[in-house]
Amino acid sequence: MYLVAGLGNPGTQYEMTRHNIGFEVIDYIADKHNVNVKKLKFKGLYGEFSYKGEKVLLLKPQTFMNLSGESIREFVAFFKIPVENVIVISDEVNLPAGKVRIRKNGSAGGHNGLKSIIYQLNSDNFPRIRLGVDAPLREKADLADFVLARFSKDEIPVLEDAIIKASGAVEEIIAGNIERAMNKYNG
Repeated sequence: MYLVAGLGNPGTQYEMTRHNIGFEVIDYIADKHNVNVKKLKFKGLYGEFSYKGEKVLLLKPQTFMNLSGESIREFVAFFKIPVENVIVISDEVNLPAGKVRIRKNGSAGGHNGLKSIIYQLNSDNFPRIRLGVDAPLREKADLADFVLARFSKDEIPVLEDAIIKASGAVEEIIAGNIERAMNKYNG
C-alpha cells in the first residue's frame, strides 16, 4: 500500500497558490484515475484506487502546511503503511518554476511541512517530489507572502507541465522504479 500526500493549505483563499502545488498534483492524479478525494479521516481528505496491483491512498492533509505530519502519521499508523511507501509532494522555493526534484529520502530543506512529517514519522526515509515555484528576491518579497500568492498567467502552463511530470513520477515510484523516476523527471 502507498500513501501519496500532497501538501497545501485548506480553504478557497489558498487555491492555486504556490504553497498548494501538492494539492494540485493530488487533484490531477485523482482526475486521471477517476478517484474522489472527498472522504474525511484523520484530519485529511482522501480517496483510494489501485495502480499496478498496489492500493494507493491520495491524501490532502487539512491541518495547514506546518502540521501536515499529524494527518500523515495517523494514516500511516492506521493503514500500517511502511514509511518508505509514503510519497510526499510539496512546493520548493529554491527551484525555478516548473522544475521537478525527486529524492528517495533526506532533510526537510527548510520546508515546514516536510519538517512536520519527518518529526511525526520520526523518519526522513520517504520519497518526496518537490515542484519548483521560484524564489523571490529576499530583499524585495516576504517568503510567506510569496508562497501564499497565486501563480501568474505566464507561470500556469509551466506549472501544469510540472504537475503532469510529478504525476508520472508518482506512478513510476509506485511501480517500484524510483531511480527511473529520478532519471526521467528530475530537471
